[in-house]
Amino acid sequence: MFSWLGTDDRRKKDPEVFQTVSEGLKKLYKTKLLPLEEHYKFHEFHSPALEEADFDNKPMVLLVGQYSTGKTSFIRYLLEQDFPGMRIGPEPTTDSFIAVMHGTMEGLIPGNALVVDPKKPFRKLNAFGNAFLNRFVCAQLPNPVLESISVIDTPGILSGEKQRISRVATEDGFGYSFLRKCPYGGYDFAAVLEWFAERVDRIILLFDAHKLDISDEFSEVIKALKNHEDKIRVVLNKADQIETQQLMRVYGALMWSLGKIVNTPEVIRVYIGSFWSHPLLIPDNRKLFEAEEKDLFKDIQSLPRNAALRKLNDLIKRARLAKVHAYIISSLKKDMPSVFGKDNKKKELINSLGEIYSRIEKEHQISPGDFPNLKKMQEQLQAHDLNKFHPLKMKLLDTVDDMLAHDIAQLMVLVRQEETQHPNQVVKGGAFEGTMNGPFGHGYGEGAGEGIDEVEWVVARDKPMYDEIFYTLSPVNGKVTGANAKKEMVKSKLPNTVLGKIWKLADIDNDGMLDDEEFALANHLIKVKLEGHELPSELPAHLVPPSKRKVPE
Repeated sequence: MFSWLGTDDRRKKDPEVFQTVSEGLKKLYKTKLLPLEEHYKFHEFHSPALEEADFDNKPMVLLVGQYSTGKTSFIRYLLEQDFPGMRIGPEPTTDSFIAVMHGTMEGLIPGNALVVDPKKPFRKLNAFGNAFLNRFVCAQLPNPVLESISVIDTPGILSGEKQRISRVATEDGFGYSFLRKCPYGGYDFAAVLEWFAERVDRIILLFDAHKLDISDEFSEVIKALKNHEDKIRVVLNKADQIETQQLMRVYGALMWSLGKIVNTPEVIRVYIGSFWSHPLLIPDNRKLFEAEEKDLFKDIQSLPRNAALRKLNDLIKRARLAKVHAYIISSLKKDMPSVFGKDNKKKELINSLGEIYSRIEKEHQISPGDFPNLKKMQEQLQAHDLNKFHPLKMKLLDTVDDMLAHDIAQLMVLVRQEETQHPNQVVKGGAFEGTMNGPFGHGYGEGAGEGIDEVEWVVARDKPMYDEIFYTLSPVNGKVTGANAKKEMVKSKLPNTVLGKIWKLADIDNDGMLDDEEFALANHLIKVKLEGHELPSELPAHLVPPSKRKVPE
């Protein structure tokens, strides 16, 4: 349970009591941020108002990519079962947005029914009209993976003729606005993706390693995901179809292309692999694919544990944008004449919106990255009567500032408490458990795991060689001192921090000396590290020397 008093010096006598982070976020949004959004028409410019389902829903993963990059196969691979409405093929097969969610019975729910269900986080998609809703369905099925997360499959983004048309439009001067207005089956595809991007926990961009071609339309879609770079992960799929040398070139080309599109100083994480259940065509990079899959699965599995923190972070981003929006709207209202010359002044203000941005940035010390897209804002303002905007109301802004300064900090403490109370909140089932146990787990039988299934002590294979070195170190009573052992161990050129860990693992009786078995074990662990494997945090049972093993009673 967590509580704190209301805002500033006039805080309420009775503290607000929040049982969960979700409850706290709902109340803060409704009482402190929503009034500011409504006052300055935030929902008409940026994003619809949040509802309770937005705070209660499970973590969502959004898959985006050109057609035939393996988006639907990727979902099938994770779930290890087919889902209603699934179609897989080399041609553009998925022509709808499909929300794959948990349900007791298999079935499809059409878009028009989805947007009236208060328990689903899709009600605000109603604004995109029937053209979109007719191509939006929810596939429900009982699956353990879907008990923790939901997955959004999207239509494959086309190239070819569509790409040529959009390029001609750009040359004609329409640019980004044309691409946003150009209907994708009668609805604004980029705008729908933006809506989902704001609400999902992870965005996975899939690329086909066999035919890496980023169309103009896909480039614009990636740009539409601006401000959500922290959620983006990239998967270079079907990497088993090309040789190692070619794969290196494809990877380099992808990183170069993404660097031009995604304007961030950080390098986006790219996972390389083949995410389907068929045999690898070229198995040369099997170990690489296994390591990459392990990292990607670990990232996805962490989503339930980090869901509350993500929602808190998204609310902060929304509050910052709402504040900037309020400054922009009130500034436009302030500069508008009350009687004559309204139309000309409106055109002048919209054309000089960039200067207004700069003035607000300096006056209120706001980061340039917090401002909305300039061209998009100029387009939207054309449809509004600037005289109907409201002047600056500091009370609303002060309330949001207080929320950011005090309430959010208090909620952070509750987030950590919930994480501590539920440390094992991870995605389970499907492909996530296929390699957890048994010999097909990542790294099984390799490195420190070598010899795990063998009866004989694996170190004994090389012990005669280690014994020769041991007896040159002047052992006393069958043991070498730490100083003498160090002289030999440093020849490996490993850092002292690593050698210190090896010593801790090898000195089983903690007497500061090593007998012949412990010395052989230390050298075995050095070999493991030099071969590029990680050291275990604790010594595995199969590596304990035979003379040090406890005899079961």
